[in-house]
Amino acid sequence: MSGSIGAASPATTPTTTPATAGAARRDGTRLSGDFNTFLTLLTTQLRNQDPMQPMDANALTQQLVQFSTVEQQVKTNATLGQLLQLQQATQLADAAALIGRDVTIATDRLPLQDGRAQVALPAAGRAATARIEIRDAANALVRTADVRLGSGATRWAWDGVDARGRQRADGAYRLVVAGRSADGVAVPVEAQAIGRVTGARREGETLQLRLGAVTAGYETLRELPQAP
Repeated sequence: MSGSIGAASPATTPTTTPATAGAARRDGTRLSGDFNTFLTLLTTQLRNQDPMQPMDANALTQQLVQFSTVEQQVKTNATLGQLLQLQQATQLADAAALIGRDVTIATDRLPLQDGRAQVALPAAGRAATARIEIRDAANALVRTADVRLGSGATRWAWDGVDARGRQRADGAYRLVVAGRSADGVAVPVEAQAIGRVTGARREGETLQLRLGAVTAGYETLRELPQAP
């Protein structure tokens, strides 16, 4: 079952039922029936066995242990399914609280919303500067910027204007960031996108956040907004 919330939706916590939980319940019911049948056959056999050739005790013990092990595994799977269900409901409730607020996500997709976008840059380390490239859906270069990294994490803001001075439409753009050391050597830089959460949707067991035209998994969240 899937659920979704948007900017105009109330912050409610829907109930989800993962397929794993249902499967675990069905397996548990089937195993319980099999185990009861096994005990019935076993007791019948014990009552009618030949006293001169009784059932081997080791074989009996092994069968009982095997059934007990499988039964415990099914119960464990059912418990894990319930925990997953609770975790999913909690995530969706947390996502509802983020609607309308800016978050930082680990993605190379940059959302341009209301003519603005922001990029989160790390503090200077091996990299002293970062070259930022903004590209469109066709991978054509839209805008570039060379930014000097500071002693702490910083942000670079894009006003949505391309290299020719034209205002670009809101949407999803590709973000490419390359670092450089003080002597010009290429150094990897982990840049992140900042955007306003406009909705959330559960797809199977995965929670997806919508930031305008950009969709990102809940697990890509790197920085939440400060409490008002």
